[in-house]
Amino acid sequence: MRKKWPKMLCLLVLSLIVVLGGCNFKESSTESKNGQDEKKSNGKSENVLNLSLDNDIPDLNQVKTTDSISFSVLNNVMEGLYRLNKDNEPEPAMAKSFDVTDDGLTYTFHLRDNIKWSNGDPVTANDFKYSWQRAMNPDTAGSYSFILADYIKGGAPFAAGEANADTVGIEVKDEKTLVVHLEKPTPFFVGLTAFVTYFPLNEKFVTEKGDQFALKYDNILYNGPYVLTDYDQAKGVVLEKNTEYWDKKNLAVEKINLKVIKEQSTALNLYEAGDLDRVVLSSADVNSFKDSKEFGTDTEFTSYYIQFNLGKEPISNPNIRKALQLGYDPKVLTEVVLNNGSEPAYGLIAPKMAGVDGKSFRELGGDVIKPDSKKAKELWEQGVKELGKTPEITLLTADDTVSKDTGTFLQSEYKKNLGIDISLVTKPYSGRLQTMRDNDYQMVVSKWGADYNDSMTYLDLWMSPSKPFRGNYGNAKYDELVNTAKNEADDKVRMEKLVEAEKIMLKDDSVLGPLYYQGSAFLQKPYLKGFVNHPYGAPLELKYTKVK
Repeated sequence: MRKKWPKMLCLLVLSLIVVLGGCNFKESSTESKNGQDEKKSNGKSENVLNLSLDNDIPDLNQVKTTDSISFSVLNNVMEGLYRLNKDNEPEPAMAKSFDVTDDGLTYTFHLRDNIKWSNGDPVTANDFKYSWQRAMNPDTAGSYSFILADYIKGGAPFAAGEANADTVGIEVKDEKTLVVHLEKPTPFFVGLTAFVTYFPLNEKFVTEKGDQFALKYDNILYNGPYVLTDYDQAKGVVLEKNTEYWDKKNLAVEKINLKVIKEQSTALNLYEAGDLDRVVLSSADVNSFKDSKEFGTDTEFTSYYIQFNLGKEPISNPNIRKALQLGYDPKVLTEVVLNNGSEPAYGLIAPKMAGVDGKSFRELGGDVIKPDSKKAKELWEQGVKELGKTPEITLLTADDTVSKDTGTFLQSEYKKNLGIDISLVTKPYSGRLQTMRDNDYQMVVSKWGADYNDSMTYLDLWMSPSKPFRGNYGNAKYDELVNTAKNEADDKVRMEKLVEAEKIMLKDDSVLGPLYYQGSAFLQKPYLKGFVNHPYGAPLELKYTKVK
């Protein structure tokens, strides 16, 4: 998931990824034979599905939360103007349609009839205005305020405490009509309205609950497919069909248990015992199951890379940096070390992320960085000559298994291809983040998960003034390209600018060393249908799930 501190968001996005990142979600589900667990609840048979989360649920306050586990829960009990469908495209949800002006600056959303909160109150245009202003108000906002403030006219000054709420470009014409004025053309704006921070809130309910809002299941008012009937941060949640939901007739599953199961081995044992429908595999288990008919892989819009710190010697030397960028093979990392469906990265932007004219961004940009051990060796020797000595190199990683394995892989590759020994510094995830913020690193294994389906969710992160978290990078030409793209209404021209910006960052300036696009390997019972794992934004989508 995207996380900005305070401007940074991960997604997409941190990891299941998650943006996060990040993203700490995995799936599994429990059913009896034939995929049906017929249990009696108040005398009524119900179809029960059990899934798992691989960590605690940090925060279900949609204004404050930043992690993919909380996003996944909220995505199934709340709903925005639009919702991501099975193909990860925005489709009408609380809104039935929208109009946009020719200049791309004003969107008018028309809400559906008979949309209600779980207590029966109508969902109105004012519920969106209240929620969005609350998410930008410096007195109530969280780390994701920028995902509104960066786009809505007057949002940035309001979020900075420099203007009043009435200067923000959100207008309620009537209960069913919401008008939004944007600062600049934003082709992906409709998709943004499917993001958690864009969900509505009932002002009366939030005010009544005060500081207890969202701390318990009955301290949340729901407008999505399901409602929570139990909520324990450490143990999980129970979801049941929302009887007030506008599209309830198309919900196939009556009840869903999302249980916290932190050990992958425990989840796998439950799956093999017939108690789980879907389970994410650890890399060590992939080979044992890859020939199974129940085996599959997902690729997410989450990019792993080496973040080089241009403000630290010897990484500030371009030849040393470029040698380290070219001196390893991402394909070996994904196929031999990770072995989990991840794809080797030769650019920053993940495959299948939106481009233009029917082509993805990656198809438009092609491979930017390809491994070249011979060239890497030449660059290293030139850099050593410029420095006058062989430098000592340290790589920072988090202490999870995948990060440590990645660090060991890079250590081996640099020894083989450059003839050098690098040192590894391993810290807990939070410690790794803080070390980056403190500017106390040379190079680090890092990642970013997409919050929405556009390359801007990555590329605006490295604009000036860059901070230690982004390697102290600064390039006026790069800034100009990204800024031009932000204000360009022609999507083709905009995409050309962003493709060029990625090449400048990676090829010319070697700010990053692309590693891989995160994937996951899983087992899924054949009777589980319609399961959707979005590659960006809130991962888990249960609206379309069926057990047949």
